[in-house]
Amino acid sequence: MIPTEDQAKALWDKYALPEKKRLHVTLVTRVALFLARKSVEAGVVTDINIPLLRAAALLHDIDKAIPRLLGEQHPDTAVRVLREEEMSEVAEVVRRHPLHAIVDPTIAPRTPEEKILYLADKMVKFEILTVDKRFQLWRDEQLPREAVEMLDACYPKVKELEKQILGSIGVLPQEVTSLA
Repeated sequence: MIPTEDQAKALWDKYALPEKKRLHVTLVTRVALFLARKSVEAGVVTDINIPLLRAAALLHDIDKAIPRLLGEQHPDTAVRVLREEEMSEVAEVVRRHPLHAIVDPTIAPRTPEEKILYLADKMVKFEILTVDKRFQLWRDEQLPREAVEMLDACYPKVKELEKQILGSIGVLPQEVTSLA
């Protein structure tokens, strides 16, 4: 099942999604739908499943207030919950959105929906940003060495995806930030 926007937002309440995360996922959804629309208009892709992309964008961080089972990390809990809610198709897109996914061939985003959600998520914190600004915010967080190494490994691949998607639709990163 692919939930409607209202059904997805009802899950925010059911799983107590924090207000700041509601803002984040709303902005990620705005960016994702913009990129999808521009991709279709440019003829880059013709088969984007907009309801799936919208649902995945609205629910990609649904696990932020849900207790994790042993061994779960983000977004494992979200994937589990979405599957329990009989939203396996949405769960699959969500499974491929965390930062490290881009360097892991087993979960790297493949479909247009997965790639667009992945990039949109990397262009939003609690406002719409460029990928460069988002990575700078991460670096400013005084992260452990392991996390910094992951940022360093992911950054070139995220920039490559940004160039691929934005370049194909003729949009500059700064233009995306004007959606705020």
